[in-house]
Amino acid sequence: MCAEGIPSKVVQYEQFLNERLKADLSQVIEQRDRLYGEVAEYLQLKTVIEKIKESNFKSDGLKTKVDLGCNFYVQANVPDASMIYVKVGFGFFLEMTHDEALAFIEKKVAMINSKIEVLTKDAAKIKAHIKLVLQGLQEIQNLDFQPEKPYRDVLS
Repeated sequence: MCAEGIPSKVVQYEQFLNERLKADLSQVIEQRDRLYGEVAEYLQLKTVIEKIKESNFKSDGLKTKVDLGCNFYVQANVPDASMIYVKVGFGFFLEMTHDEALAFIEKKVAMINSKIEVLTKDAAKIKAHIKLVLQGLQEIQNLDFQPEKPYRDVLS
């Protein structure tokens, strides 16, 4: 390889690293974090359903506060809390009994966790590619750079 081509290769690798790999990694981590948020919401719903089942609000109804938006709450009375509406996806809600909702939540959380696992593996692959490109850049530039602390990022 001639010495004149080295700077252009370095620039190409740096552009690929910054414009493609780092952007891909950021996107994958953002998607994974969004799914973690969904899991947290479903687990919170599961807890609420279990509390409703334990308390058995069928006799005198359920009194609660409802957020209308911007942290503006109003008091609400639910005369029959035996059925609830659960968001099943694509903007659709389905009326379910408590047991049906708990079974749905278990399946939905398992499905989301499998997606999270795939995204975590994808993030690890992208990080490996980033490391490979960085090592290639070091080789091209004949650098003997060793970081003081090895780079470590927790994926989950």
